[in-house]
Amino acid sequence: MVYTSTKSLETLMETVPEDCQKDIKRFKRVMDVLTKEPEPKVGQTPKEVIWTKNKAKLYRYQPAKKKTNKVPILMIYALINKPYILDLAPGSSLIEYLTDKGHDVYLLDWGTPGYEDRHMKLDDYVLDYIPRAVKKVLRTSEAKEISLLGYCIGGTLTAIFSALHPNLPIRNTIFLTSPFDFEDAGLFTNWVDERYFNLDLMVDTFGNIPAETIDFGNKLLKPLVNYFGPYVALADRADNDKFVKNWTLMQKWVGDGVPFPGEAYRQWIGEFYQKNKLIKDELYIRGQQVELKNIKANVLNIAADRDHIAIPEQTERLMDKISSKDKTFKLIPAGHVSVTVGRSAVKHTYPLIEEWLTDHSK
Repeated sequence: MVYTSTKSLETLMETVPEDCQKDIKRFKRVMDVLTKEPEPKVGQTPKEVIWTKNKAKLYRYQPAKKKTNKVPILMIYALINKPYILDLAPGSSLIEYLTDKGHDVYLLDWGTPGYEDRHMKLDDYVLDYIPRAVKKVLRTSEAKEISLLGYCIGGTLTAIFSALHPNLPIRNTIFLTSPFDFEDAGLFTNWVDERYFNLDLMVDTFGNIPAETIDFGNKLLKPLVNYFGPYVALADRADNDKFVKNWTLMQKWVGDGVPFPGEAYRQWIGEFYQKNKLIKDELYIRGQQVELKNIKANVLNIAADRDHIAIPEQTERLMDKISSKDKTFKLIPAGHVSVTVGRSAVKHTYPLIEEWLTDHSK
């Protein structure tokens, strides 16, 4: 017999042993979460748009709040997924944490590229978008120096930008689980090996690489955990309201990917994963050689010990290349995403970044 109505469920509850009733209630809760409950609200820290270019927007957070830390911080996110992972929800938001501490926080949101953006290259982001965003932040904040925080691919772009602009007033740079050395990128190295992976055919066929394709590759790093793990966890802890809330927030973000602009993807795979040009000083952006030794700002380089997307060895190698006199490498007990949200982030990442920024902005 199949029970579908509330009345039927109540009838069922009366006919089963007491120790089974908890499981039935949990099952009903799971089904409600998956089929009935509305999507959770994300990105709730107050903000204003202060600059736009094409699809990109530059946000300033809590603009009415007094800024006690005078060096503004510009966050630069990856070209995939949406950056509200940095402002997921109250109590689980790096942006909220920093602004509450008096930091003047800005975020460069790349937006969602359309088919017309398939020719966008990394060169465009590094030389056309980031420099203008930096100038707008300095002008808005009336500051003489700036701090940068790059997350994932955003950190790689930040490093390239900094290396190409050694004379800009960049005081501090934070890299958050960002890959720099692609000699051994784990399973990705095998998957995109140019002997087997037809990169040009893929880009020429799709134009922009679909978000689902990127997500599929990331999940295949640990397929059982990534595909089934979340639902097993939900079924096991469906009676925990706090867990369910966090679960729905994360699932919304995971499923909220954006396409990877085709030409930028061609560069990202071909010149980084296949040729490893960045760490070898062989990367050129619009004819300009990228030399990481030109980075001289104070650097905090953060890796996550359970990160399978940007493994710690890829991240740490940057420390040997830059010329910064004040440079720190930190390995945090977290994964590629949990480094920014959840208990580990609140306990380790947020205080580390805030205290380091404060100490290096005096």
